[in-house]
Amino acid sequence: MNNLKKVVLAEDNSTLSLLLKFRLEKEGYELLIAENGKEAIELIETHEPQLILTDIMMPFISGLEVISHVRNKLKVQTPIIVFSAAGQEEMVLKAFNLGANDFMGKPFSPNELVIRVKRLLA
Repeated sequence: MNNLKKVVLAEDNSTLSLLLKFRLEKEGYELLIAENGKEAIELIETHEPQLILTDIMMPFISGLEVISHVRNKLKVQTPIIVFSAAGQEEMVLKAFNLGANDFMGKPFSPNELVIRVKRLLA
């Protein structure tokens, strides 16, 4: 039986995705990677992860739309950490208003992300 906590990572930067996958799997999480918001929603619906990590700016469907889908359509309270290089206050506020639990500006420390993930999944 697989007891690993599932995390969906929606990130269109493959280098960052691989770095975070390596770092979080080392901590004992199972990472499911989506390269865009559409894939993220499919993974979330199929795997029911314990945590969602999403970039805001992505192809097809944005991170904001992913948050909205999770909170309003799926009606689940899965913790969501959003990250964005945009650094636009308006985007961050929108993310929180839609139901994001945490925000990290890019670039960020993978070690800091691990701490935030552990805190939300404690």
